[in-house]
Amino acid sequence: MPELPEVETIARGLASRVTGDVIESVWLGSKPEVLKSSASEIANTVESKRIVGVRRVGKHIVFDLENGARASSPVKRKSSQKSARASVPSPDKAQWIVHLGMTGRMLVCNPDQAIEKHTHAVAKLVSGRELRFVDPRRFGRLSVAHGFEAAGAEPLEVKLDRFVELFHERKTPIKSALLNQKLLRGVGNIYADESLFRAGIRPRRRAASLTRNELSRLYSAIQEVLKEAIELGGSSVSDYVDADGEEGFFQLQHRVYGREGEPCLVCKTPIKRVVIAGRSSHYCPKCQK
Repeated sequence: MPELPEVETIARGLASRVTGDVIESVWLGSKPEVLKSSASEIANTVESKRIVGVRRVGKHIVFDLENGARASSPVKRKSSQKSARASVPSPDKAQWIVHLGMTGRMLVCNPDQAIEKHTHAVAKLVSGRELRFVDPRRFGRLSVAHGFEAAGAEPLEVKLDRFVELFHERKTPIKSALLNQKLLRGVGNIYADESLFRAGIRPRRRAASLTRNELSRLYSAIQEVLKEAIELGGSSVSDYVDADGEEGFFQLQHRVYGREGEPCLVCKTPIKRVVIAGRSSHYCPKCQK
């Protein structure tokens, strides 16, 4: 499943390409599980609307919309220097919300490009291009809202004191707590493993057992890992690609995730894999305590 860095990368790419354009019409496929809002509600909300921005909220891509029949030239932004979360609209503005699920992709295409199998939405833009939502496994979701916000703290904005407060009384393993989107939104399996490794903390440790110093190390590691991953365009370990169809490169920097049995890059001890609450967790038994 695309995690925070992948969704941030996609949102930035979309923002640089379609901001200022107008959604002329939208076609929605026949698979009902993809639609969290009804087809008519989505069409009525997004058609003839100008895209005033695209940003990430947790693991969601949010298209901020306003009334407008004419498209201005899409605004070009240096996506690597500005978060796709920067512009938050007033609550009376409409939003088109895309959750990518396990295998979802949101692509900007020319209309003459062949429509891929498992395409569930095609939004025609006044500029002549198309936004297409493709999702083979159909765990992604499309919806519309006004003043959308996700649960949980934003890991790139949360302050240290609030971060410590979120976890210091939790009885669950710290790995499970990091994956709880109601606590911290956007962090998934890959970046939880990588952050715990850099912080020197085993994934099975009870969150409540961590000292403030350990939680402070984990806080810094999460910030560091997420920022590095965003700079490298995310991790392409399955079928993730960005809005241009390009793969990310952070998988080349993984120190524990997916490296079961391989030597730790720090101490050469073989990386171990355990299952915690149904999720694989990778760690170094020597470097992590």
